[in-house]
Order: sequence, then structure tokens, then C-alpha cells
Amino acid sequence: MNIHSKRIAVLGGGNMGALLAKGLVASGNYAPEHITVTRRNIRLLDALAKDGFHVTDNNKVAVASSEIIVITVLPQQLNKMLDTIKDDVDPEKHLIVSIVSGVSGHDITSRIGKEVQVVRAMPNTAIAVRESMTCIATGNASKANMELVKQLFDTVGETIEIHEELITSATALCACGIAFFLRSIRAASQGGTEIGFHAAEALHMAAQTAKGAASLLLTQKTHPENEIDKVTSPKGCTIAGLNEMEHFGFSSALIKGIIMSANKAGGLYTEDK
Repeated sequence: MNIHSKRIAVLGGGNMGALLAKGLVASGNYAPEHITVTRRNIRLLDALAKDGFHVTDNNKVAVASSEIIVITVLPQQLNKMLDTIKDDVDPEKHLIVSIVSGVSGHDITSRIGKEVQVVRAMPNTAIAVRESMTCIATGNASKANMELVKQLFDTVGETIEIHEELITSATALCACGIAFFLRSIRAASQGGTEIGFHAAEALHMAAQTAKGAASLLLTQKTHPENEIDKVTSPKGCTIAGLNEMEHFGFSSALIKGIIMSANKAGGLYTEDK
């Protein structure tokens, strides 16, 4: 069966679950009627229902009618949800894709009591515009199923395979990281307002500048410092601004934030056990 004809159940239609469903359809490779989205308060899925998605508050029904099960609930909600669906999971039929922070594939198979194949995935909210950076990993899935999951997430951005022990780190760098970069753009726009631009102008200018900076690295395959050197002349205004930021701990604060998020992400599931 081609991946594009496989039925997908997204268990947990919160922000990430809804964005994934919408992104898959926006790619043109999936039809909404092939995707079922679940949420305890089904009224919050009314917009998806109007767009043609199947919606339900019954995870067992969603699992029974799918081949790919995408789990997007919070770590604190996972065990209860797995207990609900474990009798309906068929290792011969189903592939589980987990987007749950701090939860290993072994945690899931142990809770279900079946050796179903599990692929862990960590996308970010840029999935909504098909620009996600998604990391995938597994402890027991076949190469064919890893390729299947890669194809799935390639429709909504860029996907790389990493070792499973690095998924928590990927959560901090990519999933949490999008908030860090957004906060830096917000700060830049505030600086722009202080030096004379209207708020909307400053935000647009800062966001496009950030987009350009990222595009330089991705297109030219260069190191950030190589590009920085191109705009830092002796005694110039760019190096003066950079040094002022470093005096106040700009790089250090970002590094510490990523480490803090990684530590927190790694303990979210165990905290609730």
C-alpha cells in the first residue's frame, strides 16, 4: 500500500496534531478523509470537520480505522491513552509514530504489551507552512517503515534520521527552538521600534532579515561566522552591536536555554509516573 493511501489517526488534536493534519493535506499528498483526528473536547475540532477530516473523541475507533497511529498527546496523558487503545493495536497492521516528549519507543511497547513498531518524531510548529525541521528515530522499526515516516514528514518540511537517545535534544533544539528564534525576532523588532520604525514595519523587517539569514546558511552551506564576517568591518556598527549583545550574554543565554529545555523535556514523562 502506498503511504499516501494509508489511513492516519492523529490521537490528540491539539496544536501540533491539528497542524500536522492540515500540513499533510496542504502538501497535496493526502486527502482529509484519510485522516482521523481525536480530541476529548470534540467541539474544538469543528474547523477540521468542516474541512473534511474525520473527527472523534473515541481513540479506539480512530485506531481501528487506521494503519498509521500518530500520538501527539502530552506526556502526562500518554499512559491513560495507551491503556485505552492497547487492545486495538495490531502489530501486523499498525505503525505508531510518537510525537511525545521524553517517551522512548520501549516505554510505549511496554505499556501496550505488544511489539508494535514505534517511530519517534519531533517536528515543530512550522509544520503549518510546510517548513518543519523534523527529527525521526526508532529502536525497533524496519527500514521500510522509517522511510515511510520520512516520506510523511518530508511533505511538511525537512526530515533527518537521528539516534533515539538524541530525540530529547532534538526537542529542545528544534521543537522548543522555534520559540527561541521567534523571541529573538520579537526582540529585534522591539529594537527596531525604539530606533524609529512603526511596530508592524519593524516586525516585518526583522522577520524577513531572519529568514534571509537562515536561507544564507541553508543555501550556501556555510558557517554562521563566515557570513557574519562579511558584514563586520573594522570599527563598524555591526561588530559594535554584536559585542554589546555578547557583553550581556546573548549566546550564553541561548545555549543555557536550550540545555534547560532538553533537561526539562527528558523528565516530563517520568515526572508523572
